Amino acid sequence: MSSRSLNKVFLIGNLTRDVELKYTAQGTAVATFGLATNRSWVGPDGQRQEDATFHRIVAWSKLAEICQQLLFKGRKVFIEGRIQTRKWTGQDGQEREVTEIVAENMMILDNRQQPNSPSASIEEDIVVADETPEEAPIKSEKVEKPSDEKDEKTAKKTETKKEKEEVVEIDDIPF
Repeated sequence: MSSRSLNKVFLIGNLTRDVELKYTAQGTAVATFGLATNRSWVGPDGQRQEDATFHRIVAWSKLAEICQQLLFKGRKVFIEGRIQTRKWTGQDGQEREVTEIVAENMMILDNRQQPNSPSASIEEDIVVADETPEEAPIKSEKVEKPSDEKDEKTAKKTETKKEKEEVVEIDDIPF
């Protein structure tokens, strides 16, 4: 008779370093990054205490590529996965062991933008919400002053034109 078991981990924390993406010999993407989780409590002496735990996270295939594109040091994320311990012998002959979390699901929990990112302006225009497209905020286009009269007429039409921001529903996110 087999007994049931469960190996499931849920973590919410901040990335301790940028994502490192590599590929196996077969071409499968593998991403690794660090995640810090914090906890605080009041000790027996009434003093507030804090502790941080550091986790090694590994993501594979498409999730690895998504993590590399969207995650950076300091970003707050939710990770769902399983615990895995690996053992091997290093080049120096020493036995090594590492415990890591193999990510099966990842959700970004903040709206920070990567510093000095060329896509930072694009990320500003994306709204992640449970709004219907009709409820999404409306923005107006910004247009530079034209140099001649023909361009002025076109610019006036463009300035009065409004467009809705792109809305991304939470259910549409593939991870």
